[in-house]
Amino acid sequence: MAAHFYGGENPLGRQIEAKEFNEKVKPAHDVYFQVIGVVRDIKDYGPQVPVLPMAFVPYTVRGGGILFLKTKGDPALLMNAVRREMWAVDPDAVFSPQMGPYIDVFYGLTYSTHELGLTTFTRVAGIALVLVVIGVFSVMAYTVSLQTQEIGIRMALGAQQSRILQMILAKGARLLAAGIVLGLFASYGLTRFLASQIWGVSATDPWTFAAVATILVAVGLGACFLPARRATRVDPLVALRYE
Repeated sequence: MAAHFYGGENPLGRQIEAKEFNEKVKPAHDVYFQVIGVVRDIKDYGPQVPVLPMAFVPYTVRGGGILFLKTKGDPALLMNAVRREMWAVDPDAVFSPQMGPYIDVFYGLTYSTHELGLTTFTRVAGIALVLVVIGVFSVMAYTVSLQTQEIGIRMALGAQQSRILQMILAKGARLLAAGIVLGLFASYGLTRFLASQIWGVSATDPWTFAAVATILVAVGLGACFLPARRATRVDPLVALRYE
């Protein structure tokens, strides 16, 4: 707020007119506040909302406020004592029903909705990952079955099992590479729909994309390894008779 109204000038001692308080001050008149200090920027509406201009004004003008207490024990056990002390000062004080540990209030207002969405996305992503593993494994197993005679001929001609394994894994790696490239392009195009659900990190964070690609490569190669290993154990005579 200081930067918005005063730029690089010193705001201390300046006057600010608060027109919206005219209705709260009796009799109504132009309300001015003197700037007596500047504090750091505060994200008062949660970490996902950008910093907004704000000012601290006397609670006597606002007609109420929020009381914060720092405790060493369980805050819930002190609620009745806090009420008694406040009523001893002001018998007409009215308390909001939201009294409670601030961490609970903050969590409910800031994280609960996003956590639900994140949990849902995580489960859907987990199901998608399982389907990817099943799909890659099925495709590789079917591809290997179509190459049974070729594998038998190669082994009959003296090809090493390690060479056959490398050949099959290389085909699986090419399939994975094509799928990951297409997936990265599609994910990059859909990030704008997730930008509102995250904060503190870019929706196109390169480390996140790299981590996901690494996981998919590891899972995909693992799914390719079993049918490839099975193919290297094919009896050449059986493979040559395979139809």
